[in-house]
Amino acid sequence: MRPAGSALRLTIFIGEHDTWHHKPLFTEIVHRAHSAGLAGASVFRGCEGIGASSLIHTSHPLSLGEDLPVAIVIVDSEERIRAFLPQLDQLAGEGQVILDAVEVIRYTGRAKGTL
Repeated sequence: MRPAGSALRLTIFIGEHDTWHHKPLFTEIVHRAHSAGLAGASVFRGCEGIGASSLIHTSHPLSLGEDLPVAIVIVDSEERIRAFLPQLDQLAGEGQVILDAVEVIRYTGRAKGTL
């Protein structure tokens, strides 16, 4: 069952160059979310940010900071999101995880193979 009404939003902030077994960490998180049957996961690449290192990471051509911020956002029921958190503990190196209550107004899925 997909969320309707009250839900929990999980936002994970990492660097685009963070890896898990030689592949992007954000890819591993999305694949694990899919395997866990979560409603969906989206990855957003930032154009600039400041991380725990206090370095400014930017996409500006003259900048040396290349490891741009990435946010993975997952929304599902509180029970399903909290059950998924131990998966993140296995992957954790650096980053920040935020949980906040949200209200889902509408959820519409697509049939497989359609645009």
